[in-house]
Amino acid sequence: MDLGISGKWALVCGASKGLGLGCAKALVQEGVNVLMVARGAEALQVAAAQLTDAYAGQTGAMVQWLAVDITTEAGRAAVLAQRADFDILVTNAGGPPAGDFRNFERDDWIRALDANMLTPIALIKATVDGMAARGFGRIVNITSGAVKAPIDVLGLSNGARSGLTGFVAGLARSGVAAKGVTINNLLPGAFDTERLQSIFQGAAAKTAQPLDVVAAARRNTIPARRFGSPDEFGAICAFLCSQQAAYVTGQNVLADGGAYPGTF
Repeated sequence: MDLGISGKWALVCGASKGLGLGCAKALVQEGVNVLMVARGAEALQVAAAQLTDAYAGQTGAMVQWLAVDITTEAGRAAVLAQRADFDILVTNAGGPPAGDFRNFERDDWIRALDANMLTPIALIKATVDGMAARGFGRIVNITSGAVKAPIDVLGLSNGARSGLTGFVAGLARSGVAAKGVTINNLLPGAFDTERLQSIFQGAAAKTAQPLDVVAAARRNTIPARRFGSPDEFGAICAFLCSQQAAYVTGQNVLADGGAYPGTF
């Protein structure tokens, strides 16, 4: 299927690895020009070069990269100085640490809100009016399956990402919807990424169980009996950015292999 977005410009955050890279890859495969942003310059440069070598020649897409911390004002200013107008925005930032909420201080909450709520809102603010003026825009916020099924030790993430979800619910149904701009949240469950592996390593160290036992126990809670891949996550993101998804907005799209137990 031709998604109808070849030649568009996308900003993809957290794009050096994992789910962000999966989204950047899927968009480049569709001929979308992508500015990839992440904090680690070396990994980001390698990822951008790989996408350029593998797909740019076939699709004509341009791949640019910029190593900044998108959760800071300076980082966002640097991105917007390089390019101000985007047709597609994929927001993404690493989740805050797990722990008992009794041990979190005010600064912990502020950092979580800055990274996982206020940064996406700032990026949306900087790009949405331009999208509306041009008559096309796709905004996809990578949040978490914990928005629908909160995890007690992820209080910082639960709170910050739920705040973003509430904000998006209102904005997506405002005047921008009639101007061709859709805003959706993409909620990952357990995907095979470095972050998931680090969670398993922490659990293995805490419980004195082998790593493969910890991973298998988690896998067995998923009806699909496997972890998701960044490539299939990216494919969902690319569809939400497509011309065909123009009637999908204000939604929380859950990709978790059936792990969420609810009907709605």
